[in-house]
Amino acid sequence: MQRNSKSTPKIQSKSTAGFTLLEQIILVAIIGILSAIAIPSWIGFVDRLSLNIAQDQVYRAMQAAQSNAKRDKITWQVSFREVNQVVQLAVHPAESQQFMPLDVKWHDLGHNIRIDKQKNNKGISETTLYSSGRKKNSGLWRVQFNYHGNTNGQSGQITLITDINSKTKRCVYVSTLIGTLRMGKEHPKPNSNKKYCY
Repeated sequence: MQRNSKSTPKIQSKSTAGFTLLEQIILVAIIGILSAIAIPSWIGFVDRLSLNIAQDQVYRAMQAAQSNAKRDKITWQVSFREVNQVVQLAVHPAESQQFMPLDVKWHDLGHNIRIDKQKNNKGISETTLYSSGRKKNSGLWRVQFNYHGNTNGQSGQITLITDINSKTKRCVYVSTLIGTLRMGKEHPKPNSNKKYCY
């Protein structure tokens, strides 16, 4: 038995590895379109996340000052300031002779977090904590808690915004003289005090 040993012609095939130029251009265009759709949503998400974190830090700082005041039976305060467009806070014992002591340890809230110092479209400031520059709502802000954990006659709120989107707001209220703390966010309609962050 002899095998038929006819040689079969070899078919030369083109390499199918990789993409053609047209396929690469289409892929880049699709990725560009998807990025253009997704990036604003992602930036908004990160913006809200950083505001929520800063709001939580402010709320916890106020709780800590209130708790320390009750524990130590002295007045404690939370101080806020903006230095080089960075919001900082400090929790420390209050000094009666100074609006804010010089030797406090400051903590940054975030590189893109700002205190809302502008008046809203109703002509009302969204940040109403006691301020050293009370007339222009700038400079240093503070809230004090006495040995009962009550405010020292200073209720108000601090409203935070980001430098990317000033319409997204988060606020922390000291809403009563007994030191009730609560958090809020922006709303499309103002409350009875003509504020949008509540």
